[in-house]
Amino acid sequence: MMIARLACAWASVAAFQIFGDTLLAQLGAPLPSLLIFAWLLGVIVWAAFGVVHEAEEIAHRLGEPYGTLILTLSIVIIEVALISAVMLGAKGAPTLGRDTMFAVLMIVLNGVVGIGLLLGGLRHFSQGYNLKGASAYLAVIIPLTLIPLVLPNFTTSTADGTLTTFQSIAFSLFTLLLYGAFLVLQTGRHSVFFKEPAGESNMPYGAAYIRGRIQSEAGPASQPVPDPGPAEEPPHPPSEGSTRSHVILLLANILPIVILAKSLAVVLDFGIARLGAPVALGGILIAMVVFTPECIAALRAITTNQLQRAINLCLGAAASTLGLTVPAVLVIGLITGQEVVLGLSGTNMVILSMTLLLSTLTFTGTRTTMLEGAVHLSVFFVFLVLVFSP
Repeated sequence: MMIARLACAWASVAAFQIFGDTLLAQLGAPLPSLLIFAWLLGVIVWAAFGVVHEAEEIAHRLGEPYGTLILTLSIVIIEVALISAVMLGAKGAPTLGRDTMFAVLMIVLNGVVGIGLLLGGLRHFSQGYNLKGASAYLAVIIPLTLIPLVLPNFTTSTADGTLTTFQSIAFSLFTLLLYGAFLVLQTGRHSVFFKEPAGESNMPYGAAYIRGRIQSEAGPASQPVPDPGPAEEPPHPPSEGSTRSHVILLLANILPIVILAKSLAVVLDFGIARLGAPVALGGILIAMVVFTPECIAALRAITTNQLQRAINLCLGAAASTLGLTVPAVLVIGLITGQEVVLGLSGTNMVILSMTLLLSTLTFTGTRTTMLEGAVHLSVFFVFLVLVFSP
């Protein structure tokens, strides 16, 4: 499977490097356009699953939080490559970066979190996680979100949600420094905040209740019942190769995506213009293409009662998207002279504020239930409706 995936990805790279102009010239015809889009989309998504697989292999060797960190950074690199390709190719996508970042936040913080907490609640009743880790993520996500996506609407130096050159440089540096400081703490002295909590706080509710009943009926002299802890995934079979070889394979899966991003950008831009679809749909499609494998990994972790790993993936994806995409988009705008609009519309600012407030309420306790999942999912459906009916 791995060899077939790499062969298909790199063969597609070679085909578009040699015959790219001829292939993209067929976009005027409906059937060739659909086939080219399906080809590029399939190869990129398949390669993205390869990125997830290799990142999980590295995570198995390094442990948390390094595993999810490597995965989220790899996915965000792909996202930045796709956005950069569209911006450099279309020359007329001032809101693409904003739309993609907003779509990522909605998909991850509302869609995936909502579905995940619903599935986790159905299977485990309620789930525990490390409160300090979730609080640390939110403490970083809130300023990284509000400063680039909301504040530009209220500055007076420019209009229409844009930034001056000085503001762009200052905001880029601030974003990188804040995210860099967070990474240092996440992988250093506070790494324990991002690991599965031990003890009764992470027991399924039913197990904790039965344990309490057994101890109360047995009396104080009885031996305490050991904590069952979180349900673990099936044992990870030892894979061949060293950590270095998996890092090389990780890069070998990322590079074809980055190279094919330019061709996919041309197809997306043509398709949205031809269909008369909402401009924001381009950002949503990029977010869905890039983050689908990571979202599947998060949902798989939740079903095995590893909510902390899922939180690391979801909240880590939101933080890394903002921490890396904002500087990339602003730098591209400064270099190319393109206008970059970051400020959200009034409607989207309301949805964003609601999402951040709900996320804070959801992850300020020590356990989650189906109710939080249903609330987040309802906000996600509102977001989808407003994309097509603003």
